[in-house]
Amino acid sequence: QVQLVESGGGLVQAGGSLRLSCAASGGIFENYAIGWFRQAPGKERKFVADVGWKDGSTNYADSVKGRFTISRDNYKVTVYLQMNSLTPDDTGVYICNASPYSDRVGHPGLYVYWGQGTQVTVSA
Repeated sequence: QVQLVESGGGLVQAGGSLRLSCAASGGIFENYAIGWFRQAPGKERKFVADVGWKDGSTNYADSVKGRFTISRDNYKVTVYLQMNSLTPDDTGVYICNASPYSDRVGHPGLYVYWGQGTQVTVSA
């Protein structure tokens, strides 16, 4: 079955950087987009970014544009999220996800596969 396994979270000071990885397996992802949502304590899950597997097209939440970069490695079947200039508002569990739908952006219900998440904590 499809598995999405995240890694790379941790504790970082404001202004610092982290790189998250999401290794995908158990499926064919050519027609999927793979990306990330963030879940902060007591808050709803929010879209961060995703990348189309076939053409590499990307989508970003306004709050991370210019700071985060999403990319994919087709050979390793892995998606990366490079996060720079981190702020405490970026704190949360970052959850990798996959969707086959073109109108998926910002709609958690249209992402059909989810990982377990990796914690990112940004201290002031």
